[in-house]
Amino acid sequence: MLKVHQEVVALDELEQNELKVLVKSNNHMSANMIQKKFAEENYLVVLTKTIRRSLHSLGIFSRVAAVKPRVTEKQRENRLKWCLSRRRWSVAQWGKIIWSDESRFTIFRSDGPHHVWRSVGERYNIENITPSVKHGGGGIMVWGCFSEKGLGPLFRVEGTMDRHDYIEILENKLLPYISDKFNSRGYAFQDDNAPVHTARDVQKWIKEKKIKTLPDWPSQSPDLNPIEHLWSELGRRLDKRAQYPKNANELEAALQEEWSNIPYEVYHKLIESMPRRIEACISSNGWPT
Repeated sequence: MLKVHQEVVALDELEQNELKVLVKSNNHMSANMIQKKFAEENYLVVLTKTIRRSLHSLGIFSRVAAVKPRVTEKQRENRLKWCLSRRRWSVAQWGKIIWSDESRFTIFRSDGPHHVWRSVGERYNIENITPSVKHGGGGIMVWGCFSEKGLGPLFRVEGTMDRHDYIEILENKLLPYISDKFNSRGYAFQDDNAPVHTARDVQKWIKEKKIKTLPDWPSQSPDLNPIEHLWSELGRRLDKRAQYPKNANELEAALQEEWSNIPYEVYHKLIESMPRRIEACISSNGWPT
């Protein structure tokens, strides 16, 4: 039961320090949750608006949490090493990479972003990040690729993709793209370290087909893959449609249409951003950027 010692309209310096410690211990709480916990721990009656005002005076504000994957120390080291080894690559070299990935698009729009309490300049601190969850939610999953030479096909993946499905995609979608855009030479294919990509059968197939790959891709590195921003561009275009798709087939048709309408300037700028991505990762010592 709450023992009420006093009612306050402003916090003194000691109480503000205690409030700061409380928020730092769990900065994902709402203002109402902070108010309740602070009042219980300090036997105070304090309004939520007083809590907010005190946090603002401490330079702590409620901001949308950055959505990034959790990165372990070993993964951080690998990311940093990978970026350092490619620090001098030119935009022309990055333009020879065929970037690929899968992404899920939902029939229903998102419920909205998650908020955290943080100070200015702390957006990408590990405690202020909401872990991303790949391929969650209802909708459809698509595979796509692109390079400086153009967008590749957008392919709908039925159900859960296994290694056989992935080989079929590479056979029927990637190989024709490599032949058409690169005449089967002067390229490197990128995919991430998802289990379906690294399966023994898949790696054997890639070797047999003599597909040149971008080596040593570091795990948990969507920020280094410009196709992630292409997915975001596709999602924005989908949201701007006069009528949002009502079912999976309508969603696929809309995605195909919007994908084909993405202009060269958009993905060219993404390739131009690669040196900056590399430098940002190095500056953050391998942590997400």
